[in-house]
Amino acid sequence: MYGFGRKIGEQRKQAGLPRGPISAKFTDDNMSANLLSTQFRKIKKSGQKIAALTAYDYPTARLVDEAGIDLILVGDSLGMVVLGYPDTTSVTLDDMIRHTGAVARGAKAAPVIADLPIGTYSTPGEALASARAVVAAGATGVKLEGGTEMAPQIRALVEADIPVLAHLGMLPQKIREEGGYKIKGRSPEEIRSLHRDAAAVQDAGAFAAVLEIVTPGLAKDISQSLEIPTIGIGSGDGCDGQILVLHDLVGLYPWFRPKFVTARTELAAPLSAAVREYIADTKGTDPESR
Repeated sequence: MYGFGRKIGEQRKQAGLPRGPISAKFTDDNMSANLLSTQFRKIKKSGQKIAALTAYDYPTARLVDEAGIDLILVGDSLGMVVLGYPDTTSVTLDDMIRHTGAVARGAKAAPVIADLPIGTYSTPGEALASARAVVAAGATGVKLEGGTEMAPQIRALVEADIPVLAHLGMLPQKIREEGGYKIKGRSPEEIRSLHRDAAAVQDAGAFAAVLEIVTPGLAKDISQSLEIPTIGIGSGDGCDGQILVLHDLVGLYPWFRPKFVTARTELAAPLSAAVREYIADTKGTDPESR
């Protein structure tokens, strides 16, 4: 696939706009929300798949951006794979601002979407204030969890020209109240609810929707019912694209890996080996003895 991030960068250049993350000051002239929505819909119509990954710092953001990734998500999953929390619910807005800034400095072509952490978008006004904070740090747009109940927040953000990536299905910010990571779309009510949610976030102006751990058949049905693309994670190959946590993809978090992830390399082992070798060289000992 021709990198969407690079395509956006070229279009910004043609329009006289800077490449990379859109400026913190949104104006009627750059129409960032409309630009992303239009381009993502075009990619869906073309049948090309969207490839997205998370990044949480400058070097990994730069590496995945230079590899041609279509979209970078500064996910609140950083709570687990970077900050060492058991889930995403301890991540703060300050955490997201700091990591978004680092990622934005590394990404020069792909759109950078930042998660709004739990408790920062309960109302449209609160969502707007939180989104402006991460946009000021360098984000192109934001992601928030929820469907029909989040339509007012999505609409307020899009009206302020802040692109919104919706998130449906399993919602990590609700893991504690739901008692774990559970597959969504097994019951008739869940199926009806997810269809309603998908239509609602599209109508509110989201440029795409993440479908997390949704039954593959339902994820495919939802994808076919929408004009905006769906980006799946653990929801089968019937979505319009896929997203993964980078640490899962490259084997950098060996203590846990979701069942649906196929690691493309295993970086943890050579990293540990390099450290052991360095320790041995420094101390004059055998690295195999450690």
